[in-house]
Amino acid sequence: MDLSKEQLVTLVEGCIGNERSAQENLYRMFYAQMLRICYRYLNAMDPSYEALNEGFLKVFQNIKSFDPQKGDLGGWICTIMIRTAIDYRRKELKFSLTEPFNDHDTDEYFIDPNILHKLYAEDLLKNIWLLPDATRVVFNLSVIDGYTHKEIGEQLKITESTSRWHLTEAKKRLRKLLQTPDENPGELNNNNKAK
Repeated sequence: MDLSKEQLVTLVEGCIGNERSAQENLYRMFYAQMLRICYRYLNAMDPSYEALNEGFLKVFQNIKSFDPQKGDLGGWICTIMIRTAIDYRRKELKFSLTEPFNDHDTDEYFIDPNILHKLYAEDLLKNIWLLPDATRVVFNLSVIDGYTHKEIGEQLKITESTSRWHLTEAKKRLRKLLQTPDENPGELNNNNKAK
């Protein structure tokens, strides 16, 4: 739903004044989008609902700091939801600090854009969900949400090199998952021999 600047200011001012109708309108307006964001990081509905509600509580507590003249309300709420989901998930995630990392690995594994064009978004998301939790969170933050490795490291309390390793690992695994049989002739030959 697109709001004019005047409607947005009125909505934000209503939330600042703890008007239930304004809070309910804001919640309804962003509910589905923010639930999808929480689910993307938590991969289960119960924790996603908890993070969503905790995130909206933070939104209402801090909405006085939002300036409609300087930013997008949806983007501001999205940032709060991502951070809330990560905080919720951080307790469960175990990031390995001993994973081998080589700076040269980052260029070695990439996903061919032609492969991405062949897939529907749903298929890509299904493959992303096959990644290990920590690797998937770093991939989401970096590729989907556009955070830098420094920002990811600060949010997840890991080093930048660990963040880079997880992103490289995600790309490597996704590339294997997305490879078509004709791109791996050895695999086809092995399948033909089995028949």
